[in-house]
Amino acid sequence: MKAYVLSLAAGALVGLLYSVMNVKSPAPPTVALVGLLGMVGGEQLIPLLRAWLASGVH
Repeated sequence: MKAYVLSLAAGALVGLLYSVMNVKSPAPPTVALVGLLGMVGGEQLIPLLRAWLASGVH
């Protein structure tokens, strides 16, 4: 979890620097990043459902 927080903080800092320097970010468009988030969420869904069903909670 610590790595995710550090990564987010580093990205935010670089984004702020880009904004101050008026430089266009080389990152993909926001819609692509949202798609990636959906892919990661979907990837985690099956193991989560398996664990939920294995625990006997229906």
